[in-house]
Amino acid sequence: MIKEYKTKDLTIIWQPEKCTHAGICVRTLPKVFNLQTRPWCQPDNASTEELIATIEACPSGALTYKLNN
Repeated sequence: MIKEYKTKDLTIIWQPEKCTHAGICVRTLPKVFNLQTRPWCQPDNASTEELIATIEACPSGALTYKLNN
């Protein structure tokens, strides 16, 4: 099941079945990606640039994004 998390500028797309749990997202932006909170992704806690850089570092491709119109 694909999950989406939105900010004003960006939509984060998470495909859990692709996730290999490398942990790059959690280590890079712990205020955004926190396994102890629900929802686990709080994208308003970082800038669009920080989110994009972290998502692009995802080795499995489980995290992707699209820019909102």
